[in-house]
Amino acid sequence: MSLPVLPEAPVVMSMRERLLARLAVAAGYRLANRPPKRIRAVLSRVRGNAPAATYEQVKHARDSVLTVSTRCCGSEACLPRSIAVALLCRARSHWPTWCVGVIAAPPFMAHAWVEADGVMVDEPVDSEFYRKFFSVPPQESG
Repeated sequence: MSLPVLPEAPVVMSMRERLLARLAVAAGYRLANRPPKRIRAVLSRVRGNAPAATYEQVKHARDSVLTVSTRCCGSEACLPRSIAVALLCRARSHWPTWCVGVIAAPPFMAHAWVEADGVMVDEPVDSEFYRKFFSVPPQESG
Protein backbone atom coordinates (compact mmCIF):
# COMPACT_ATOMS: atom_id res chain seq x y z
CA MET A 1 0.00 0.00 0.00
CA SER A 2 1.44 3.39 -0.88
CA LEU A 3 -0.62 5.78 1.25
CA PRO A 4 0.68 6.95 4.63
CA VAL A 5 -1.69 6.21 7.49
CA LEU A 6 -2.41 8.48 10.45
CA PRO A 7 -4.75 8.13 13.41
CA GLU A 8 -7.89 10.24 13.23
CA ALA A 9 -6.68 11.80 16.48
CA PRO A 10 -3.81 10.74 18.77
CA VAL A 11 -5.09 8.47 21.52
CA VAL A 12 -4.47 9.52 25.12
CA MET A 13 -3.31 6.37 26.92
CA SER A 14 -2.18 5.42 30.39
CA MET A 15 1.37 4.11 30.77
CA ARG A 16 -0.02 0.56 30.90
CA GLU A 17 -2.05 1.03 27.69
CA ARG A 18 0.92 2.65 25.94
CA LEU A 19 3.17 -0.26 26.96
CA LEU A 20 0.60 -2.78 25.76
CA ALA A 21 0.33 -1.00 22.38
CA ARG A 22 4.12 -0.88 22.02
CA LEU A 23 4.41 -4.58 22.83
CA ALA A 24 1.76 -5.32 20.18
CA VAL A 25 3.74 -3.27 17.64
CA ALA A 26 6.99 -5.07 18.49
CA ALA A 27 5.27 -8.45 18.18
CA GLY A 28 3.61 -7.32 14.94
CA TYR A 29 6.94 -6.46 13.35
CA ARG A 30 8.52 -9.69 14.53
CA LEU A 31 5.64 -11.81 13.23
CA ALA A 32 5.47 -9.89 9.93
CA ASN A 33 8.85 -11.38 8.98
CA ARG A 34 7.43 -14.90 9.04
CA PRO A 35 5.84 -16.76 6.10
CA PRO A 36 2.09 -16.11 5.61
CA LYS A 37 1.19 -19.66 6.64
CA ARG A 38 3.02 -19.19 9.95
CA ILE A 39 1.44 -15.77 10.58
CA ARG A 40 -2.01 -17.23 10.02
CA ALA A 41 -1.31 -20.19 12.31
CA VAL A 42 0.01 -17.98 15.11
CA LEU A 43 -2.89 -15.52 14.88
CA SER A 44 -5.40 -18.39 14.78
CA ARG A 45 -3.90 -19.77 17.97
CA VAL A 46 -3.71 -16.36 19.70
CA ARG A 47 -7.31 -15.57 18.75
CA GLY A 48 -8.62 -18.38 20.93
CA ASN A 49 -12.32 -17.97 21.71
CA ALA A 50 -12.24 -14.19 22.00
CA PRO A 51 -15.53 -12.57 21.01
CA ALA A 52 -15.78 -10.45 17.88
CA ALA A 53 -14.61 -6.88 18.28
CA THR A 54 -16.86 -3.98 17.38
CA TYR A 55 -15.84 -1.36 14.83
CA GLU A 56 -15.21 1.14 17.64
CA GLN A 57 -12.96 -1.29 19.54
CA VAL A 58 -10.87 -2.05 16.46
CA LYS A 59 -10.65 1.62 15.48
CA HIS A 60 -9.45 2.48 19.00
CA ALA A 61 -6.81 -0.28 18.81
CA ARG A 62 -5.70 0.90 15.37
CA ASP A 63 -5.46 4.52 16.48
CA SER A 64 -3.53 3.38 19.58
CA VAL A 65 -1.02 1.49 17.42
CA LEU A 66 -0.62 4.49 15.11
CA THR A 67 -0.18 6.81 18.10
CA VAL A 68 2.70 4.84 19.63
CA SER A 69 4.48 3.88 16.40
CA THR A 70 5.45 6.21 13.58
CA ARG A 71 6.78 3.14 11.75
CA CYS A 72 3.25 1.73 11.60
CA CYS A 73 2.14 4.96 9.91
CA GLY A 74 4.47 4.20 7.00
CA SER A 75 3.19 3.42 3.55
CA GLU A 76 4.71 -0.08 3.56
CA ALA A 77 3.65 -1.03 7.10
CA CYS A 78 0.22 -2.56 6.50
CA LEU A 79 1.26 -6.08 7.54
CA PRO A 80 2.90 -5.29 10.90
CA ARG A 81 0.26 -2.63 11.58
CA SER A 82 -2.64 -5.03 10.99
CA ILE A 83 -0.98 -7.74 13.09
CA ALA A 84 -0.33 -5.26 15.90
CA VAL A 85 -3.96 -4.11 15.83
CA ALA A 86 -5.19 -7.71 16.02
CA LEU A 87 -2.83 -8.50 18.90
CA LEU A 88 -3.81 -5.35 20.79
CA CYS A 89 -7.48 -6.23 20.34
CA ARG A 90 -6.75 -9.71 21.71
CA ALA A 91 -4.97 -8.21 24.72
CA ARG A 92 -8.20 -6.30 25.31
CA SER A 93 -10.21 -9.56 25.17
CA HIS A 94 -11.75 -9.30 21.71
CA TRP A 95 -10.74 -10.13 18.15
CA PRO A 96 -11.15 -8.39 14.77
CA THR A 97 -11.10 -10.13 11.42
CA TRP A 98 -7.48 -9.98 10.25
CA CYS A 99 -7.19 -10.08 6.44
CA VAL A 100 -4.59 -10.37 3.71
CA GLY A 101 -5.31 -9.74 0.07
CA VAL A 102 -4.56 -7.60 -2.92
CA ILE A 103 -5.85 -4.42 -4.49
CA ALA A 104 -7.75 -5.86 -7.42
CA ALA A 105 -7.04 -3.15 -9.98
CA PRO A 106 -3.66 -2.33 -11.48
CA PRO A 107 -1.20 -1.77 -10.04
CA PHE A 108 -1.79 -4.98 -8.09
CA MET A 109 -0.41 -4.62 -4.58
CA ALA A 110 -0.55 -6.90 -1.57
CA HIS A 111 -2.28 -5.45 1.48
CA ALA A 112 -3.22 -6.48 5.02
CA TRP A 113 -6.05 -4.94 7.02
CA VAL A 114 -8.51 -5.51 9.85
CA GLU A 115 -12.29 -5.63 9.73
CA ALA A 116 -15.06 -5.39 12.29
CA ASP A 117 -18.79 -5.76 11.87
CA GLY A 118 -18.08 -6.82 8.27
CA VAL A 119 -16.42 -3.48 7.42
CA MET A 120 -12.78 -2.54 6.81
CA VAL A 121 -11.55 -0.30 9.63
CA ASP A 122 -10.23 3.09 8.47
CA GLU A 123 -8.81 2.02 5.13
CA PRO A 124 -8.27 4.75 2.51
CA VAL A 125 -9.72 2.67 -0.34
CA ASP A 126 -13.20 1.15 -0.52
CA SER A 127 -13.47 -2.59 0.15
CA GLU A 128 -14.78 -3.29 -3.35
CA PHE A 129 -11.24 -2.66 -4.65
CA TYR A 130 -9.73 -5.46 -2.54
CA ARG A 131 -9.69 -9.22 -3.05
CA LYS A 132 -9.18 -11.20 0.14
CA PHE A 133 -6.76 -14.15 -0.03
CA PHE A 134 -7.30 -15.32 3.54
CA SER A 135 -8.40 -14.09 6.93
CA VAL A 136 -8.42 -14.97 10.62
CA PRO A 137 -11.94 -14.11 11.79
CA PRO A 138 -13.29 -14.43 15.34
CA GLN A 139 -14.41 -17.94 16.30
CA GLU A 140 -18.10 -18.47 15.76
CA SER A 141 -19.86 -19.01 19.06
CA GLY A 142 -21.94 -22.08 19.54
